[in-house]
Amino acid sequence: MGELAVRPAAEPSEYSFLLPAALRDQPVSQGGPRSMRDWFVDAACFLLSLVWALLCTGDLFSAEPSMIGQWAGTPEWLIWADLFLGVLCSVALWWRRRWPVAFAVLMLVLSLVSVTAAVAILISLFTVAVHRPFVTALWVGAAGFVTNAVFCVVRPEQGGTFVESFVWGIVFIIIVQLWGMTVRARRQLVVSLRDRAERAESEQRLRVAQARALERTRIAREMHDVLAHRISLLSLHAGALEFRPDAPPAEIAGAAGVIRASAHLALQDLREVIGVLRESTDDAAPERPQPTLRELPALAAESRAAGVKVRLDVAVDEAQQLPVGTGRTAYRIIQEGLTNARKHAPGTAVKVAVGGAAGAGLTIGIRNPAPVARPVVTIPGTGTGLIGLAERATLAGGTIVHGHDTQGDFVLEAWLPWPPA
Repeated sequence: MGELAVRPAAEPSEYSFLLPAALRDQPVSQGGPRSMRDWFVDAACFLLSLVWALLCTGDLFSAEPSMIGQWAGTPEWLIWADLFLGVLCSVALWWRRRWPVAFAVLMLVLSLVSVTAAVAILISLFTVAVHRPFVTALWVGAAGFVTNAVFCVVRPEQGGTFVESFVWGIVFIIIVQLWGMTVRARRQLVVSLRDRAERAESEQRLRVAQARALERTRIAREMHDVLAHRISLLSLHAGALEFRPDAPPAEIAGAAGVIRASAHLALQDLREVIGVLRESTDDAAPERPQPTLRELPALAAESRAAGVKVRLDVAVDEAQQLPVGTGRTAYRIIQEGLTNARKHAPGTAVKVAVGGAAGAGLTIGIRNPAPVARPVVTIPGTGTGLIGLAERATLAGGTIVHGHDTQGDFVLEAWLPWPPA
């Protein structure tokens, strides 16, 4: 891993001008602009290196000892050449971020003979430790050890031994590299924390989107279950009026009354479901309609009013508390089974059996024989009713099977979990 891979922050910080470009935006090594902090640091490094070069040059021209070092007797041409190298290295510091390793190698080569480039050399080692992995910084530091040893031989300092000069050079190299590694570790920590925060926000947005999609799916399923039942009743009675226009006025009036009542109930149910879409609620499921097994007699009565022969057999101990979700799922399964019977097998007798107990589960069985003749009134379907029932049963932790048995009857059987009391 080279330069720290940082994505731009979603919201700029109030003090973003104090951040390095490696954290705030695209790194300089990738062609990005410097931040205000980078400009300030680069200017400070340039001035520090330039001042050191000038001080070293003055020390070389002076025969008096100083704190900088003692290299008396240095030829004048070498002093001017050393000054030129020091100024050149100071200017080159402005490009140290873009090519840190190449810049450090160049500085190490110059360090074999140059005294004035010492600060620029240390800054280059610091830059490599900040912007490059530990292995790269280690190799560059090792090269610095070698060049330091060669410098101590080529340009020995008067008044000191080789070991003393060499050890001081090693100490400075280790200090700047450890400092650079510390800065890199802190930047990597900031990057990881930012990445975690952005990932958490992204996952939160994904969870919200998934929750919305699930809510839309649940509401769509509710709308299908409710409206398919009502509209199938409307279609049956309207088809009967179309098929028998000469029916007695009483029958026509009765069919029209059923159509009006079914349309009114369908609109009411649709209004309630759409109301859930418009309201801002924290509930996971629509509030209405929420029928349970207690509404099964009314459901069977509606089907009988539409001319469907329904035999309802409910063998459930009312003393045991049936979970509301299980009762609602069972109601929807039975409702869809009756709707399918009206669509595909009108005029046949439908047997509905519901039984079970806490701990054993709730069983549902819907059976109707195949139609003898082709239906006079064809009710279109979406083909997703049984798929939706399978999804409902799976989400509730149950199972559902459907198909024709050996006698040719269509059978729909479901099992739903019923936890023990």
